[in-house]
Amino acid sequence: MSQTITDPKEQFELITKNLQEVLNPQIIKHVLEVEKRPLKIYWGTAPTGKPHCGYFVAMTKLADFLKAGCEVTVLLADLHAFLDNMKAPLEVVEYRAKYYEYVVKAILKSINVPIEKLKFVIGRSYQLSADYTMDIFRLANIVSQNDAKRAGADVVKQVSNPLLSGLIYPLMQALDEQHLGVDAQFGGVDQRKIFVLAEENLEAIGYKKRAHLMNPMVPGLAQGGKMSASDPNSKIDVLEEPKSVKTKINRAFCEEGNVTENGLLSFLEYVYAPIYELKHGAGLFKLDIDRPEKYGGPISFDSFADLKTAFAEKKLAPPDLKSGVVAVINGLLAPIIEEYKNTPGFQEAQAKGYPVAAPEKKKVKKVKNRGSRYPGAKPDGKAPVKADGKADAPVEQATKKLEETKLDN
Repeated sequence: MSQTITDPKEQFELITKNLQEVLNPQIIKHVLEVEKRPLKIYWGTAPTGKPHCGYFVAMTKLADFLKAGCEVTVLLADLHAFLDNMKAPLEVVEYRAKYYEYVVKAILKSINVPIEKLKFVIGRSYQLSADYTMDIFRLANIVSQNDAKRAGADVVKQVSNPLLSGLIYPLMQALDEQHLGVDAQFGGVDQRKIFVLAEENLEAIGYKKRAHLMNPMVPGLAQGGKMSASDPNSKIDVLEEPKSVKTKINRAFCEEGNVTENGLLSFLEYVYAPIYELKHGAGLFKLDIDRPEKYGGPISFDSFADLKTAFAEKKLAPPDLKSGVVAVINGLLAPIIEEYKNTPGFQEAQAKGYPVAAPEKKKVKKVKNRGSRYPGAKPDGKAPVKADGKADAPVEQATKKLEETKLDN
């Protein structure tokens, strides 16, 4: 990664680059221009489902923050994961937190971001303290049930009969800003309601207001919408094997000429393009697509705008776009998969954090021995026949006695 930027205006531009929204940008400017110190910022992630390719978007912004001289903290929010409608027990969440740390570090290293400048914090390392607990009580005393529920609506899993844990979740995320000692919190735009909750209530319990930076959400690859860790069809796992990547991309919705509802184009815009810039320089872009000769042969694009235009004008067909995206994703995932294969701790964290359930054994129905006398005997009086072709002896004797009685009469 290139040299750290020190000019406050350039720092601000880089910090806010490619974001969908920034709340309280004046706080950031004050820190950079007046206090003249590094901006302290944190990004939190709750270790629930397995991280997917959408995480590359956040990683590229962490790279921007570091280049702008920010002090960056990555919060592995294990207790948040536990509170999210019990998606996993605490002992499993502990391994998931380790798995997330391995993944985050592997992604950052793969896109040339120096991880030694990052600070990793486990949620329970401070969220179980007496001060933090007291702050939850203080915040719970001023935030209504409806406000807490609304704040977590886009983040906490919604169920018909919500648990109290879902109401505590957004309160904790707001308090993390104070207890991590930061100036700003970074997250996806789906976090906006929690950010607003923090802005509206932290000052009421004596803490300062923070700035909030929001990334756009990367659409799912299958049917659009948010790429979700809990929906295996909408996302590509960071350890997805090449064949599986190809299968999922080939199934993805990609209507000819449609550039508004196209998860593949969004992935190239929000994931591939920023990473290419990180590796090759600001403003640079290049994508080579190996197209069959009968369809025009290999084609190359030097800007995302040209690629998008070509697809809109139907000069680039969906199968060819898919082929290019498959190559891009497999290229991004290769170093992460390689690190996973060479790191026993990484493997253990996945195995214990995401244990594979053993398939249920089918119950074998036992054949009951009903004896020789039971309802349902054949009307012709013949004895039931065994597998060896011989009649059941007691029934055969009864039938013979009945016939002799008929002859005597």
